[in-house]
Amino acid sequence: MQNMPLQDPGAVFDPLSGRRVYIETYGCRYNFGDTAKLEEILKSRGSTIVVSEHEADVVVVNTCTVVAPTERRMLRRLAQLRNRPLFVTGCMPAVQANAIRSVCDPVFIDPDVIQQSYKRVNTVGGDDTGIVQVAQGCMGKCTYCITRLARGRLRSFTAAEIHDQVRAFSRAGSVEIQLTAQDVSAWGRDCGESFPELLRRISDIPPPSMLRVGMMNPATVRVILDDLVDAYSINRIFRFVHLPVQSGSDAVLARMGREYSVAEYEEIVRTFRRKMPDVTLMTDMIVGFPHETEDEFNDSLALLDRIRPNKVNVTRYSKRPLTPLAQEKDFPDFVKKDRSRLMNTHAERIYADINRPLIGTTVPFVVTEIIRPGSVMGRSPAYVGIVINEDLPVGFEGRARLEKDRKYFFIGKREPSQT
Repeated sequence: MQNMPLQDPGAVFDPLSGRRVYIETYGCRYNFGDTAKLEEILKSRGSTIVVSEHEADVVVVNTCTVVAPTERRMLRRLAQLRNRPLFVTGCMPAVQANAIRSVCDPVFIDPDVIQQSYKRVNTVGGDDTGIVQVAQGCMGKCTYCITRLARGRLRSFTAAEIHDQVRAFSRAGSVEIQLTAQDVSAWGRDCGESFPELLRRISDIPPPSMLRVGMMNPATVRVILDDLVDAYSINRIFRFVHLPVQSGSDAVLARMGREYSVAEYEEIVRTFRRKMPDVTLMTDMIVGFPHETEDEFNDSLALLDRIRPNKVNVTRYSKRPLTPLAQEKDFPDFVKKDRSRLMNTHAERIYADINRPLIGTTVPFVVTEIIRPGSVMGRSPAYVGIVINEDLPVGFEGRARLEKDRKYFFIGKREPSQT
């Protein structure tokens, strides 16, 4: 944490050792990666991880504070748990410790202590999906972001430890191995290495395991673009790109501190699609950013029409403490809600246009998740989600006919294997 020296691991983890521990996790995949490491640390100390607070001797909450509604949800939840033996980790303690102490009196766990202690354990769970953190922090200067204050500047984990974790998850049976960071494509910038080099090194995993690359900032992608697109051609990497643009207006992007232009973003998308026409593109948009005009909002809608993403995460701007925009005048909620609704409706029309020609086609898939008995999630090489209503094991590979469009995934029917 930024505001305290590194804690003594014994002092932090001894009260949790040999106890029944319930961990509640919020926020991004990176937070879930911290939780997975914490679980392995505690198991090495004789603790039992339980699935309900009612079974637990101790509760750990891994917090998120990316937007104000999440912060309020965190504080309500912590208040509910204030009479339990309570530990808190994640992003909130680094930037909002006093807000936490106003509702409860927990022990804080520095995420850096989790990282350091995990190196002495270095085991992985046997989950169907493995989470591999490649770096902590970022190089960005986004004017609205509190996470960069909580997580600090970029610190890349070593290629060797990332490679070891990827291989360990593959051996443990994880089919989808997710690479995560605050900005995955920034990996190596702090130590003279590059993310495409890392991808080539860690992609030597046997089938059915596949890598899914997490969120990448266009500002760090554009300086490695050609090499990155080439690295994506490795067949153990899902053809999936999460590339948040945040606005279709250069003026708004400048106020956001995003360090790229709309034209540069579009060139990144074109370059990926020239090499991989079927790449799945996911992006993020912030609506109601301070002083965003109707024309600037319409620029964002027009950009969606041009790039035709498969998924858009639409977020209403949320004023965060400690950020450069904390004192800026905010839009009324109804303006942000209206723009959010309009953008989601606009995006869903794009999804329908993209998905319509795929109905009736047949694609290869690998099962990555058991949804419930009799229903599984498969993923195509381009990370298209396919729900198949059969009992199939995780790791099963086959081909499926896409029969129904469900906006964010398809209902598919497995084709009999050819012998």
